[in-house]
Amino acid sequence: MSFAPGTRVTVRNDWPEAKGIKVHIRTPHFVRGKTGRIETLIGEFGDPEYLAVGRKDAPKRALYMVVFDRADLFPGTNAHNETLTADLYENWLEPAP
Repeated sequence: MSFAPGTRVTVRNDWPEAKGIKVHIRTPHFVRGKTGRIETLIGEFGDPEYLAVGRKDAPKRALYMVVFDRADLFPGTNAHNETLTADLYENWLEPAP
């Protein structure tokens, strides 16, 4: 799946590390389940979740710069008109409803 700039995406609300599985997750907790928009495609790289545990068979994944409204990420804060940008791999992104 590929996403064009401006596409609204939701970060998977998945917690594999809480299931007792030894994993290395690069997706910050505070963006999981949140919706943002694709700013740009950064490129394709070996999946760091594989590489961090020494697996040489890491699939290539697209890495995107995703922009979020800060108020959506941190409710109750005075963060109006502020954004936060996160670099996220495609396997953590879904089309927003």
